Amino acid sequence: MGLFDAIKNLAPGTTKPQGTGSPLMQAASPLAALPADLYRDAALELKDVIAPSALKITPRELVLGDKLARSYFIISYPANLTESWLSPLINLDRVFDLSIHIHPLDTAEVLKKLQRQVAEVESQIAEREEKGMVRDPQLDLAFQNLEQLRNRLQQAQERLYDVGFYLTIFGDSTDDLDRAESEVVSMFESQLIYLKPALFQQKEGFLSVIPGGQDVLQVWSKLNTEPLATFFPFISFDLSADSGILYGINRHNSSLVLFDRFSMENYNSVTFAKSGSGKSYATKLEILRSLMFDADVIVIDPEREYQYLAEATGGRNFNISLSSGHHINPFDLPVPREDESPADVLRSHIISLVGLFRILLGGLTPEEDALIDRALTETYALKDITGETDFTGMAPPLLSDFALVLAGLEGSESLVQRLEKYTKGTWANFINQPTNVDINKHFVVFSVRDMEDELKTAAMYIITNFIWTAVRKDLRKRLLVVDEAWWMMKSEDTASFLYGIAKRGRKYYLGLATITQDVDDFLKSPYGVPMITNSSIQLLLKQSPTAIDRLQQVFNLTNEEKYLLLESNVGEGIFFAGTKHVAIKIIASYTEDQIITSDPSQLLAIQKAREEMMALEESSDSDS
Repeated sequence: MGLFDAIKNLAPGTTKPQGTGSPLMQAASPLAALPADLYRDAALELKDVIAPSALKITPRELVLGDKLARSYFIISYPANLTESWLSPLINLDRVFDLSIHIHPLDTAEVLKKLQRQVAEVESQIAEREEKGMVRDPQLDLAFQNLEQLRNRLQQAQERLYDVGFYLTIFGDSTDDLDRAESEVVSMFESQLIYLKPALFQQKEGFLSVIPGGQDVLQVWSKLNTEPLATFFPFISFDLSADSGILYGINRHNSSLVLFDRFSMENYNSVTFAKSGSGKSYATKLEILRSLMFDADVIVIDPEREYQYLAEATGGRNFNISLSSGHHINPFDLPVPREDESPADVLRSHIISLVGLFRILLGGLTPEEDALIDRALTETYALKDITGETDFTGMAPPLLSDFALVLAGLEGSESLVQRLEKYTKGTWANFINQPTNVDINKHFVVFSVRDMEDELKTAAMYIITNFIWTAVRKDLRKRLLVVDEAWWMMKSEDTASFLYGIAKRGRKYYLGLATITQDVDDFLKSPYGVPMITNSSIQLLLKQSPTAIDRLQQVFNLTNEEKYLLLESNVGEGIFFAGTKHVAIKIIASYTEDQIITSDPSQLLAIQKAREEMMALEESSDSDS
């Protein structure tokens, strides 16, 4: 017997109707003498699958197998219902069922009753006036409300309804139900909404809540259209904080998504989006707004998309390539902080350099790894840089110095030969130079677009290491943006270094923002998922069908959220912040859009407008 049949047939003495069976079967089988009900009872239906193993009704709850259920109804509402009064219940971390039954009333009948009530209130007010009594504010207010409701009903602006609000909570024990009841009742009573358990009516209450469309309990309150609209149960999260920057508009309720990444447990973020979906646009918008709140921003730019933004905001742009005049010496050492020893700083930097050489030389054997480590220690020692000395302000060695030391070690012939192209060959100008880059600006961009693809991963590693050295030297609120981070996730050494920054950045007031369009390359790295879990903010914009299933698995997306990402327009997606997430639309003002746009058609129009402006200025100068 199914759950619904079991509930409906609870009266004692109720029996199932008897079947007659088939005459043909009775004649052909010796089993024909058995009752036909046996064949019908043996059939398994859906209601038999979902029905509990046992059912018991008590005055205060239902026992459904090993679960208990208790039903409630609302008996009183305040004079004014706010739009979000259901929000605490909807977001409650408990299992419950909610049912709202709405019964429209005939407006003509309601108007007749209102007319009588208005007449009664008017007569009471007139009687008090005749006796010279002080006016009663409650009677005056009741008269005003009745008149206002009657007018709105007559103008078809409102309707009146009988509304039943029923709630069933579930628990493992009576104590669990009592705790849940106390929590829900206090939640409602704080809003002047009063809830009562359906004593001796638990069967009717449960039948009214299950998705059968039956209002068996019939405990109603009369509500007009305006307060009834606040019953809409689908309430979205808000991400409107008291401080922070505007990330966009909440697509569910049109509220502002205001957030401060530096208020979270860590300051990191990840952004995943397909090409052309607005990921760089959203990042540049965050950079522009972060600069207004005293944050320094450093960008590693693989496609030279941030150059104009740097120029417009008074920042600095460095072009890192084989022919560039900007150089970074990877042997530069960070200045030890008060809580760090020089030996630990030197040891950590040597480990980072071994990782760099592993990238430059296409991998190292264990023997070559040991040779590199030994040569690095001796190279620094030649410059009087050891773990026992204060090397602050001392000139660091160059790659050519390291090559000379390495050449003097037995078994290093192969390493020296592979290293030669970086010290004497066509790539010598890349890293065999003293550092001439100063990032003492609020906004700094390192562009690696002109760097050969073979060296781009190494270049991003060197730049990131240089930035990390500067960050540790001077404590300030900073944001490091790594665009097209999949370049760094291709190598285990660069991915490990980037993950180390994500874990340790908070100590130095640094937020790391990684952006990528190649989701698979990012997540294939053993550090891909840990990077996501160590990021308090995640932004998912429009996705390609090839990547969406992987993202759904990593971010635990529902099917609705999955399809939202597939069907989103440019600048639309899902914004995650801690345990909350909302559907977001990135918006910018006209001035911001002119500075940060990457649309080629807009860029051409802006360039044309500048040329026309310059021509006008030249003509005016010549006329004068």
